[in-house]
Amino acid sequence: MRSLPPNVQIYTSYHPLNPAQRFSHPLPEGGFAFCETITAPVTIGNNVWIGGGAILLPGVTIGDNTVIGAGSVVTHSIPSQVVACGNPCRVLRQNL
Repeated sequence: MRSLPPNVQIYTSYHPLNPAQRFSHPLPEGGFAFCETITAPVTIGNNVWIGGGAILLPGVTIGDNTVIGAGSVVTHSIPSQVVACGNPCRVLRQNL
């Protein structure tokens, strides 16, 4: 069983950066028929502690026994057995 502290946000969808890939062809009356959305999983290992207000972006993996500090923005995968925090989230030290 996992529980998350308040205001943790886990995002699994995003949009392409290239506008030609992001939008469909323009409609005759203006606007677009749809906006392309891509998904990527977020994987959280065993015994992970995620501090309040953390944001996990699409495609990241957090390894086992890792601590993510409150308010961190996890933009890339974080290995097992570490303490990491910040914006962007970075490894501070090994988790004993």
